[in-house]
Amino acid sequence: MKARGTTKSATAFRTISEVSSDLDVPQHVLRFWEGKFPQLRPLKRGGGRRYYRPEDVELLRQIQNLLYGEGYTIKGVQRLLRDGKADDDPEARRAEMGPDEPDAPGAASGDLPPGVLDTEEDLPIAALDGLSDSIRQAIAQALDELREARLLLALGEDKEMREA
Repeated sequence: MKARGTTKSATAFRTISEVSSDLDVPQHVLRFWEGKFPQLRPLKRGGGRRYYRPEDVELLRQIQNLLYGEGYTIKGVQRLLRDGKADDDPEARRAEMGPDEPDAPGAASGDLPPGVLDTEEDLPIAALDGLSDSIRQAIAQALDELREARLLLALGEDKEMREA
């Protein structure tokens, strides 16, 4: 049995609770991100238990930084990962993406007033200006929880319709 307080090697697989604790991100947010970022594929063992490889944890850190640290939307991060630009210098990314693009940090959504959601995927970045990182993260997590609840409700309604 492993003694408390010892740490795993850098190459060891991590459970969802270990990753959640390390990144200070709730487990449900990690599961939500799995559905949004196909590059993220933890191993799943008996009972659906997740095991994250070191490269999964690094990708999660990157996603967390892009969403919460740099202020990208989920769509923006998806695009950066898809285009292989997530590792680029943040200044170079911003210059290339441009402030008028809806997925860029600090970009307003179309012709809507700042802070109004364009789609359910967009984080109202303009409404978060001036808030501390911890408050921004709490708001982003709350939005993730609401999206997950919406998904669960839709799945439940779909199941009810099939059973009727």
